[in-house]
Parts: sequence; C-alpha cells; structure tokens
Amino acid sequence: MRTRTKWYAAVLGLATTGALVLSAGGASSHGYTDLPVSRQKLCQNGTVTNCGDIQWEPQSVEGPKGFPAAGPADGQICSGNNTRFAQLDSPKTPSGGAWPTTKVTGGQSYTFRWQFTAMHATTDFRYYVTKAGWNQNHNLTRADLTTTPFLTVPYNGQRPPSTLSHSGTLPSGLSGHHVIVAVWTIADTANAFYACSDVTF
Repeated sequence: MRTRTKWYAAVLGLATTGALVLSAGGASSHGYTDLPVSRQKLCQNGTVTNCGDIQWEPQSVEGPKGFPAAGPADGQICSGNNTRFAQLDSPKTPSGGAWPTTKVTGGQSYTFRWQFTAMHATTDFRYYVTKAGWNQNHNLTRADLTTTPFLTVPYNGQRPPSTLSHSGTLPSGLSGHHVIVAVWTIADTANAFYACSDVTF
C-alpha cells in the first residue's frame, strides 16, 4: 500500500510540475532572432544586464500583427507593445550605454536566423530597417523606418523548425548605426513576434 501511495504521489508531482511549466512558459514560448543578435537575446545571454523579465523570456515579444499599418504603437515596436519588456524600446540599454551592434554590409546577402520554442503556423517573415538620418535618441517609431520591408519570406501557413535561417540582400546606401525590425507573422492568431537588432553598416 505504501508503494502504491508513493507511486501516486510521484505521478501527481509530475503532473503538477508539468502544469506549472505549461502555465509559466508554454503559453508564452515562441521565438526570437539571434542573427543579427536581437536586443532580447543580448538581455538573455547576459551581454546586456538589468533588462527585467525579458532576460528569462526572449521568445515572448508578441504583439498585434499587421505591422506597419497596425501592430505595436510607435515607441513600443521593439517590445511588441508589451510594457513588461519596455527596456527593449529604449534607445539606450538599462545601464545607459549603447546597444551592442552587429557589423553588416549594405548590398550584400545576409543570413537571418530565428530560434523557436513553439512552432506556430506562419504567414511570413518581414524585415524593416531604419532610414538614413533616423532619430536615434528616442524610442523607435514608424517615422524612423522604411515601412516597406527590404525582405519578405513567405511561409504559406507552414510551421518552422526549431531553428530557421533564410538569406536576403541588405539595403544599400546606409551607414552607421541602424535598427533592423524582424516581424514573424502568425497565420492562425491575431499576433506577430517582434525582434529589434542593432547593426552598424
């Protein structure tokens, strides 16, 4: 009888643990870019510190889809309109320094990479970049961006693998610090995922 009691307790414990994992992370586990490295990845890997909740949930920058006509509000694009991740919207890191940048070359092919923790049916991936002369001293707005994506990768409702790479040509004619906004649009929900990457052309 004691053995059976222990067995039930073990099963109950596993079930409870599974429920906690699902409630804590499963519903909010999705994806982010790490090439070029996104702000949320920099927070998650400790390159940038004091980021708050995003350091534990780099995959959770989810907001309304339809960008740029709809989607996150101006000034909240990098956080996906999620106030929990407001540190991502600031033009400076939480310590007041500049966001680290990835060196890229305009007019050349670049391989973008996403990491997924939940593989949703996908409409497409779209990439936007800031304009020449954009205002680097405030939270990112649509006015700072070229609102036509420089790269669109259709995905036709398919579900991506856990890691997905695709290549596209970076815009030419840009120099210095810019921000690339990557948008992963989900096919069967009203949301998309957002990732801002700081780059130097």
